[in-house]
Amino acid sequence: MQARALIFDVDGTLADTEDLHRRAFNEAFARHGLGWTWNRPQYAELLRITGGKERIAAHLAILGLSGEDRRAIERRIGEIHRTKTQVYARMMTEAELPLREGVERICEEAMTAGVPLAIASTTTLDNVRALLERHWGAGALGRFVAVAAGDDVERKKPWPDAYLLALSRLGAPATACVAFEDSANGLAAAKGAGLCAVVTPSRWTMDEDFSAADLVLPSLGSPGRPLTGRAAERVGAPMLGLEQIEELLATTRRCA
Repeated sequence: MQARALIFDVDGTLADTEDLHRRAFNEAFARHGLGWTWNRPQYAELLRITGGKERIAAHLAILGLSGEDRRAIERRIGEIHRTKTQVYARMMTEAELPLREGVERICEEAMTAGVPLAIASTTTLDNVRALLERHWGAGALGRFVAVAAGDDVERKKPWPDAYLLALSRLGAPATACVAFEDSANGLAAAKGAGLCAVVTPSRWTMDEDFSAADLVLPSLGSPGRPLTGRAAERVGAPMLGLEQIEELLATTRRCA
C-alpha cells in the first residue's frame, strides 16, 4: 500500500528541542519578574501536559498563591508565552541543534517520491517555523503540504484534533498515512485519528508507554548511524524508508 503522506510531530520528533524550550521559558519568566526556574526533572514532568500556555497554568496552580495573585498572573499567561516564543526563536537561530537521526533523509526521500509531508503539533506555528527555517532556510514551512499547529485546534494532544485537521488539509485517509511521534500523548493522538504510528522516543519520553505503537525505534536510521540489533530486525533494514513504511501500512491494514 503506497503511503499518501508522512505526518510529523515537531518537538522531540524532528529534533530534541525540549531543553531549548525549557531555557526559553526560564528567560521569559525572568523578563516578567516571576522568579520561576524550571529545572530538567521538573520540566520532564510538565511535558506530560501538552501546550506551553497549559504548562504555565499547571505550574501556577500548584504554587499556593492567593486568589488575587493567581488571577493576576493568569491574565498574563498569553503575554508570558508570547515572550517565550520570541526568546525561543532567537535561541533557535543560535543553537547547535541537529535534526534527529534519519529525519532529513526520510523527508528528502518522500519529497523525491512525491509523497507529501505534513505536521501535526501542539507547539505554535512560530515555533514550527523557527525550527524548520533553522535547518532548511527561509520558506521551509512550504516543504510541508499541511500544517496543524497548537493554536489551530481547541484540544491538544492526546486528543486527535491536530491529526484530524492535518488529514483534512491533506485530503487523505488516515489508513494511508503514517504519523511520527516521540511521546505517549502524541501516540494517543495519532491512534485516536486512526493513523499508523511510528515512535522514536526522545530522552524526555523514553520511559513512557508505547505499547499501542505500530513501530518503536530508537531513531529512523541513517547511513552514518544505521539501525542495529532488534531495531534493524523489526524494520528489516538498517534504515526506515518508504519501502519499509509501505510494508508497515500494508501490515497494519491487514491486522485492522
